[in-house]
Amino acid sequence: VQLQASGGGLVQAGGSLRLSCVTSGRTFARRGMGWWRQAPGKEREFVAGINWSGVSTTYADSVKGRFTISRDNDKNTVALQMNSLKPEDTAVYYCAATWVVTTTPEGYDVWGQETQVTVSS
Repeated sequence: VQLQASGGGLVQAGGSLRLSCVTSGRTFARRGMGWWRQAPGKEREFVAGINWSGVSTTYADSVKGRFTISRDNDKNTVALQMNSLKPEDTAVYYCAATWVVTTTPEGYDVWGQETQVTVSS
């Protein structure tokens, strides 16, 4: 599996962005996927995860009710819809693949390139 994230940018607080992660590889449909982020000077943080079928999703408390993760196995993509963005959401965001969705980075074996999200106040 190879991953390529896109969709980041600069947005004002309260605005929205939609991140997309395009994957390649025949095992995508069997893989759980996660979105992670890392702000300057901070550790990498779990944001959201979705299981292989899309039935089960998990969110960090800090984004619950504002972010939505989804996937389209026919198009080999996973998305993160981010609404009501806050300055503290500013970070580089990564998509990552796992066999079992977990909130620890060690559980992910494939990481995509970062996409920058900047939320101005």
